[in-house]
Amino acid sequence: MTELPTETLTQLLNDFATPLRIVLIAGLGILLQAAIQRLMPRFRESIASRQETQEGMQRVRTLSRVLRYALTVAVTIVTGLLILGEFGISVAPLLGAAGVAGIAIGFGAQSLVKDYFTGFFLLLENQIRIGDVIQAADKTGVVEELTLRYLRLRDYAGNVYYVPNGQITVVTNMSAGYAYAVIDLGVAYGEDVDRVIATMQEVGSALRQDTRFGPKILDDLEIAGVDQWADSAVVIRCRFRVAPGEQWSVRRQYLRQAKAAFDRAGIEIPFPHVKIVAPEALPTTA
Repeated sequence: MTELPTETLTQLLNDFATPLRIVLIAGLGILLQAAIQRLMPRFRESIASRQETQEGMQRVRTLSRVLRYALTVAVTIVTGLLILGEFGISVAPLLGAAGVAGIAIGFGAQSLVKDYFTGFFLLLENQIRIGDVIQAADKTGVVEELTLRYLRLRDYAGNVYYVPNGQITVVTNMSAGYAYAVIDLGVAYGEDVDRVIATMQEVGSALRQDTRFGPKILDDLEIAGVDQWADSAVVIRCRFRVAPGEQWSVRRQYLRQAKAAFDRAGIEIPFPHVKIVAPEALPTTA
């Protein structure tokens, strides 16, 4: 039996090993991607369940999404570079060229770079979390997604807004820690203000005892007092300190119960109207 020369055998092994290594690298990359997609949600929920507050849970969920995205990109890049190396393509010049190209692209895509930097600090400083109700770039809605590049909001009507992070200069978070349900009630000028305030307090106490809305309210009703003299009403301002995101539902329910209470007490709720005063008959002249 004829034996193959050692050099020929080595060449055959090398020719066979290269495709095998490429398949192995690609397979490992795919397995890592699948592991990230499968294990990250479990890891996220495990960490979130240990948080003592809802805010902590939302922050963990938000950061985990960004971490999963970063790991996915990193695994993809490393896998691609290793496969290129197996084809005999030197990686070092590619990295150098990528650095130069990155600088050039950075100058040409400053807005995109700004988006990523702003998104990073939004996450680092915990300004926005998934589920928060915020106002950013003149758009208001619930935060559905926050990445390093953009912010996705959905408003009450169901409209979805994609806001590039670079356009966010001021963030108004309406559900951080707690909120206030601010209510202005107008009554007629002829009503006794002290009697109106007492009725408002009764409505507030009843609302705190409500099984549905009571848990949403953190403190008793706070009466600020007479806020303004409007054209046809005396406006009395009050507020509840409520759980994050519950200010709108508590305000609506209080207005509903206050209307019924005012009707029972005979307290007039004014509405715009015009009063016509007829002049006295002019004296006739001879």
